[in-house]
Amino acid sequence: MASTTDLRVAIIGFGPRALGALESLTAIAIKTRLSAKIDIFDPFPYPGAGPNFDPDQSDLCILNIPVRILTYVPPKFMSDHIPPFTEWVSDRFEQDEFPPRSIVGSYLTKRFQALCDAAPDTLDISHSNQKIIGLKRAGEGWQIKSGDGQMKTYNEVLLTQGQPETAPDPQLQRWINHAREHSLDLTHAYPANALIDFAQGWSNDTVAVRGMGLSTLDVLRMLTKGLGGRFVNGRYIASGREPRKILPFSLNGKAPSAKPATKLLDDRFNPTDAEIQLFETALGKTTSSNPDDALVEICRALSVPATRILSDVKSSDTAADVDLWLEIERRDPGAQDVLCAVDALKLDIEVAHGRVLPSAGYTIGQVWRKLQGELRSFFNTAEYPVETASALIGFDEAMKRYSYGPPVFAAEELLALIDHGIVSMCIVDDPAILLSAQGWQLIEDDEAMSAQVMVDAVIPSPALEKVRDTLMVECVKSGLAQQVEEGLGAKTDASAQLLDDANLPVKGLCMLGRLTIGSVIAVDGLNDCFGPSTVRWAEGVVDRIDK
Repeated sequence: MASTTDLRVAIIGFGPRALGALESLTAIAIKTRLSAKIDIFDPFPYPGAGPNFDPDQSDLCILNIPVRILTYVPPKFMSDHIPPFTEWVSDRFEQDEFPPRSIVGSYLTKRFQALCDAAPDTLDISHSNQKIIGLKRAGEGWQIKSGDGQMKTYNEVLLTQGQPETAPDPQLQRWINHAREHSLDLTHAYPANALIDFAQGWSNDTVAVRGMGLSTLDVLRMLTKGLGGRFVNGRYIASGREPRKILPFSLNGKAPSAKPATKLLDDRFNPTDAEIQLFETALGKTTSSNPDDALVEICRALSVPATRILSDVKSSDTAADVDLWLEIERRDPGAQDVLCAVDALKLDIEVAHGRVLPSAGYTIGQVWRKLQGELRSFFNTAEYPVETASALIGFDEAMKRYSYGPPVFAAEELLALIDHGIVSMCIVDDPAILLSAQGWQLIEDDEAMSAQVMVDAVIPSPALEKVRDTLMVECVKSGLAQQVEEGLGAKTDASAQLLDDANLPVKGLCMLGRLTIGSVIAVDGLNDCFGPSTVRWAEGVVDRIDK
């Protein structure tokens, strides 16, 4: 059994979520005078940042969260070593600006160093660039195997690999095979620098982009500004090096709605304390509800603040409009959005600037964003029937077209590219795609356009059955991890311990992050990395000592 003097912890993967977990464990270690050896394993050269926040990536990849929300207040034991992010960037960015992900990555790496500097002598923290490829039980603990063949034993192992290698979906796999057969260019949106380098020879090509989310907005920036283009006074000035034409498309053909442009405009969508309490009460009822009833409870609670806000701003939309919008959203997400892609984009820009009053849908979406903290706090510690959990996750995923929206300037850049003619939105809504030796032909209704290059900007799903990562495949095969259900991630308990095939906690083997979707909800936000889930994991580590 582990004692307070011989606890050994391995953290496999060390991006922002693992950094948050280590901060939580260190804070508890200081409070309890815990002594431990903590080994971090991650081949990425910037500990704490991870590839998504690579400090070396292009600054054209931006966050969808303004500086004012990115507080990330360090734990008290670190406060003399590094300030909150908002203070750290205060001389470079205004509060309403959306910073590059590379800037956040630089901060996170410095924050890891600050943690090491502030940690007590009772903690021995090391970082290795070895990739862990194997894991098995060793008595009461775990033995892990690194790429160089070394074996080490630990009492606790935390898996925080983020988005590991995943099998392509059938459509993408077919395209990969097609591109290989005909020597065509098919690449992913990231790493950003690699895409910019790859695109240097595409000036005579039409480039199709699969996806219409935030990643596609990054891609458009990389294929224009990244190749020398400029945006000036709402117009795009071409460099001549960008692709001849860019064709983004998705299953619904709609870009995500831009966030309100300023704090003042954004504050209009804040729910009151009573409305937050109403939402929390509704959440409490969902754990014993079937999927349909659970969504009805949630929507009733959303209707109250949305109706009040629309009345406050004197919108023409009423309570009846709110309820109808929510009814359709439960049944067929997005079916209410009847405007064409360009008209919807123009309207969202006007609403984001406060020049047009918000609709029921826009208002509901912003309220949903504001209630994410309450949603996550409740869902991530509750026990749900699988079907109900899946329904709530599906509702949240669909609402991301509002809750994960981009800054308004990104929407304005897209509109400028459309006006310039370099981006076409003629074939965006789930087009038929035919393959030819010259590339891909996209067809929608009577429109058809051909692309010589394909960029995949769709983030892989966290479905456990699709993961190819050697370590995770081994955990699944050995019964140490099981899937919540098809299309979702691994089952974990509230302290992040994996649940085995018998639905029992696997003592000391834990997982946080994207591959646990289903056990938790909405795992992609940076704020989640420094939230309650990491505290629960750290408390679980300490609770398991000598048990």
